[in-house]
Amino acid sequence: MTLDPAARQTGGATASGTMPFARFEWALAMRYLRARKSRFLPSVIAAISFISIMVAVATLIVVTSVMNGFHIELMNKIIGVNGHMFLQAVGKPVSNYGQTVERLSRVEGITHIFPVIEGAAGVSTRLKQGGALVRGVLEKDIKQLPGIGKSLLQGTLDGFEKSGGVAIGKVMAAEHGIQVGDKITILTARGTATPFGMAPRIRTYPVVAIFHIGVSNFDSVFVYMPLAEAQSFFNLDESVTLLEAFTSDPGNMDVMRQRITAALTEPMIVVDWRQRNKTFFDALKVERTVMFLILMLIIIVATLSIISGLTMLVKDKGRAIAILRTMGATRGAIMRVFLLTGTLIGLCGTFAGLILGVVVAKNLESLRQYLNAAFDLNLFDATQYYLSRLPSVMVTSDIVKIVALAIVLSLLATIYPSWRAARLDPVEALRYE
Repeated sequence: MTLDPAARQTGGATASGTMPFARFEWALAMRYLRARKSRFLPSVIAAISFISIMVAVATLIVVTSVMNGFHIELMNKIIGVNGHMFLQAVGKPVSNYGQTVERLSRVEGITHIFPVIEGAAGVSTRLKQGGALVRGVLEKDIKQLPGIGKSLLQGTLDGFEKSGGVAIGKVMAAEHGIQVGDKITILTARGTATPFGMAPRIRTYPVVAIFHIGVSNFDSVFVYMPLAEAQSFFNLDESVTLLEAFTSDPGNMDVMRQRITAALTEPMIVVDWRQRNKTFFDALKVERTVMFLILMLIIIVATLSIISGLTMLVKDKGRAIAILRTMGATRGAIMRVFLLTGTLIGLCGTFAGLILGVVVAKNLESLRQYLNAAFDLNLFDATQYYLSRLPSVMVTSDIVKIVALAIVLSLLATIYPSWRAARLDPVEALRYE
């Protein structure tokens, strides 16, 4: 059997007898993507579709990475300072806390539990007055706090209990213009009882350490004080306001709550980090979901440009389609040619966007610093946000979802124009030729 030249070029079979996605279908799809001097508009629209999908995918990857970074960084910062679980006595301070701490420290999953005195106060220096949250802790406990003990910028926590001083955050130190060794005055309304009411208590303390948690709201309000001094300052005698506990698995709070409740000998209010920060993290989760949906619309709009580009390509190639049909090409073959054309645009745009998005997401903080320095900007001002740097954490599952979504939408966008090309009547297309 002798094959004709056309059959020989298509891999040894005529157009009507080829397997799906044969070599000639790929060749035609690639040919239709190349611009011609006389008819370049369809290829220009294809290029626009490619760029649109690339930018949409890259934008979605970068924004999703930033939202993930915000969630992870804030959770680590907040939990690293405030603990995972909080225990308070019902309607009174926690007394005999030493026995409770010793008992709960033996509970499976508890890595560190310690007494804390927490109270609002005012602070003042020669430059400024403001509010603060005073936290009284033991020296051994403040050194174990991940957000404090490992984040000192100046001073030391050695001899913290005997120093009679306080540790403050970087932002507070900058706002008040003080360094280690300077004095800070702290005021509380819970002072000494007098016949005329409660007199405020004012005391001055030296600053022995300056820490940098990385959350501007914390660095601007937290003041750490030795536990014994805090008991005297807030008139708590031998009591504390609450117990804080760190656990080995912050995501398993329900089980830990049951274990802690079973180990208590008196009623106590048990609150975990999820409840204490529920409003904030719920808002962050909603914002992340809504942002993803909004940016997904960009991909949808980008894939719609594939429809317009292929529709124009079908009109431009109407004569060629008719000739192919008269030569024996099936409707399925014609449809697959244009499916391949649109899918190639979507695939190339998606993977180009993937590369661009990963590169930008990995170097986002460096890019922010460069733009700030080059154009004298103040992008992501630490005084306006919780964090002092722009976080970016790429999650593989999110990237896979974005890439899969872009590919699926690109494929769906090619179906209608391809179907129209396959339904083209050769007689009508060649009538006026």
